[in-house]
Amino acid sequence: MSTASLRKDHELIEKVIKAMDSTVQLLVDGKQIPDSILLPVIDFSKNFTDVCHHSKEENSLFPALEQAGMPRNMGPIAMMLMDHERSREIAKYMEDSAQEYLTSGNSENLINYMKQYVEHITEHLWKENNRLFMMAEARLQYVSQKVDKELNEIEISKLQETGKTREHYEKLAENLSKDVSSQGN
Repeated sequence: MSTASLRKDHELIEKVIKAMDSTVQLLVDGKQIPDSILLPVIDFSKNFTDVCHHSKEENSLFPALEQAGMPRNMGPIAMMLMDHERSREIAKYMEDSAQEYLTSGNSENLINYMKQYVEHITEHLWKENNRLFMMAEARLQYVSQKVDKELNEIEISKLQETGKTREHYEKLAENLSKDVSSQGN
């Protein structure tokens, strides 16, 4: 089905979001978070969530929906594109504040932007899973194999550009969960 790959991405993103949410709580509690946790979170947010996942939607799913009669400049596609831009904006602030935290120890901005990112991405994934993807399944049933193929090709291409693989990010998500849990002890 044409959203299966994207739903699989969402599951991976949700794992990292949970680790980020736990990291925020640790920072609020005054715990020191090492770069071995923060830098993979930033890498995942930039390279998997944005470069890979959002590219799959923007370069395959959304154009297929447009061809099926859904307008790009209003409605669900327009909202998702605005959400993607907002995700990039918050991620950039989060990256800058992570660097600030790692050099100065000041966690105030990092806490703020990580909270914003977690809330924004959580809401965005819900809208896609419960609204957009349901519309896509109905509208794209006759071209789902074509869309599936495009999504897979985009994922491979975008991840190759970053020099990483899906398996790398799946392992990163698993390790983050463990590493963040160990920080709380």
